[in-house]
Amino acid sequence: MSHSTVPRRAEASTPVQNPVASGGATGPREKNEPGRLSLRLRFRRDRTLLLMTVPAIVLVLVFNYLPILGNVVAFQDYDPYVSDNGIVSILHSPWVGLENFQQIFQDSAFWNAVQNTLVLFFVQLLLYFPIPIVLALLINSVVRPRVRAISQAILYLPHFFSWVLVIAVFQQLFGGAGLLSQLLRQHGFDGLDIMTDPATFKFLVTAQSVWKDAGWGIIVFLAALASVPPDLYEAAAMDGAGRWRRMWHVTLPALRPVIALLLVLRVGDALTVGFEQILLQRDAVGPGAGEVLDTFVWWNGVRNQDFSYAAAAGLVKGVVSIGLVLAANKVAHLMGEQGVYKK
Repeated sequence: MSHSTVPRRAEASTPVQNPVASGGATGPREKNEPGRLSLRLRFRRDRTLLLMTVPAIVLVLVFNYLPILGNVVAFQDYDPYVSDNGIVSILHSPWVGLENFQQIFQDSAFWNAVQNTLVLFFVQLLLYFPIPIVLALLINSVVRPRVRAISQAILYLPHFFSWVLVIAVFQQLFGGAGLLSQLLRQHGFDGLDIMTDPATFKFLVTAQSVWKDAGWGIIVFLAALASVPPDLYEAAAMDGAGRWRRMWHVTLPALRPVIALLLVLRVGDALTVGFEQILLQRDAVGPGAGEVLDTFVWWNGVRNQDFSYAAAAGLVKGVVSIGLVLAANKVAHLMGEQGVYKK
């Protein structure tokens, strides 16, 4: 009995320390928390994931960041025929400073391209940007899964068409010898050629973009709607809210962060309104209505072989686009949204 009672007395006489009060047991736990690990320990923990990202980082550096160094030709009178090696040609081309930028700002064709680009951007922002949101709301309101699947497939399909095919379809419908003109002539009216009308070119381009890409754009909004808890709709319905009030007070607030993010990205992409689409139709309406900044850069750089002049125009476009992204993201922060990045 004496042997069995001694350990119990020792245990009873030993004070039990509170690990929180003593602080001795909290040290290792705090070090094991993910946010408090040292850089070396986090690297050892995530080394497999970091190694998996190396190929993607290399591709981005080679194809996205390394070509940025070629913008140096905007400050040169670049001659690609100095050498077969492009780097040697850059090193042996004479420097002209800001002369190319001065010529750009004095070029009326450049300002015409800027005007056409901004007009197309605002038209597409007003007429194209809301359409994927409306389509996502309509598809989300459909109850039968089969009808929703068929609707999504029909709307997604034009996205996989090339711009050549899209423009060919519009040519067969709205061209001078298209279906619409033939119907008008059969009923005693004059034919109508929308494809070569400079006055309606901006609306034509917007209609083509809507038909091709609006269905694909609803994917993001449908994903955002899928994350809305059904309890919110049930609670709103129990409070007497109808379908429209549930959409206004539940659905649209759930889409607001996504709308703000896509709007910031769209504003940052304001000076890019579809190079291939515009280039294929530029000659039909003339450069006065069909010339945008991307086609201006291509025409001067590729067709006229004036690489320095085209690089200067592209550099101006890039700097202005960065400024637009920062300004739009600041507006998103003022509205209480995260935008592209946090404050």
